[in-house]
Amino acid sequence: MAGSYEDRDGKIWLDGKLVEWRDAQVHILTHAMHYASSVFEGERAYNGKIFKSREHSERLITSGKLIDFDLPYSVDEIEAAKQAALEANGLTDAYVRAVAWRGAGDDMGVASLRNPVRMAVAVWSWGNYYGDAKMKGAKLDIAKWRRPDPATAPSQAKAAGLYMIATMSKHAAEAKGCSDAMMFDYRGYVAEATGANIFFVKDGEVHTPTPDAFLNGITRQTVIQMLRDKGINVIERHIMPDELEGFEQCWLTGTAAEVTPVGQIGDYNFEVGALTRDISESYEKLVRA
Repeated sequence: MAGSYEDRDGKIWLDGKLVEWRDAQVHILTHAMHYASSVFEGERAYNGKIFKSREHSERLITSGKLIDFDLPYSVDEIEAAKQAALEANGLTDAYVRAVAWRGAGDDMGVASLRNPVRMAVAVWSWGNYYGDAKMKGAKLDIAKWRRPDPATAPSQAKAAGLYMIATMSKHAAEAKGCSDAMMFDYRGYVAEATGANIFFVKDGEVHTPTPDAFLNGITRQTVIQMLRDKGINVIERHIMPDELEGFEQCWLTGTAAEVTPVGQIGDYNFEVGALTRDISESYEKLVRA
């Protein structure tokens, strides 16, 4: 598929049934559009199987609870919806977007308890998130926006509203010729990229920020376990900006990003080294196993 995402052929699962792609519409007074009462999952299917599918479905429900709504579907029902969307579109290798939100209803203010919670699943073909960066290493800007204090926003929810600063940061990065931006957290520690977690290598060990102010990604958790299974020491800790100069390698992880090497962050350069290539290749094998 190509062109605008609203003008494509195919089916979208919406509120319990498959509808034509162009008919998957919501009202302009949908609560989520005005107050960001929306959560979502990004997933990938490989050879007809969605990687870590149940974990994503469980997290969707958890994210809803964290922003104060209950999904009207169980994990099993969400699983069936995703599979139905894949089959209806004839896709085996695809990106899968499940989204749940507060719709239009009796409330149109900040409070929205009387509005229905709706859900949809869309699937489409999607290649490398960072294009050819998977081979030569992505170039990252350093964002001016920071991940907020968890006392300010529910950092462990995959909530639409938390991505506003990510969008602005990525736009600023692209204007500078970068693929993405690295963000600090509210304390000034290294946090993540706009939509992917980050890892560094130094002296054969892997360092990654503690996810106490940003999402602890499913791909992040998968890669940490893979590294430990290989006997590599993984250190989860707070990382200061001035430490970037001493790291030798760097990569990003995420469902869309998969494992993407990083060649540059601001003025700091990294090699696309053996460990980066090994974990990227091992992840590719795992998701297609």
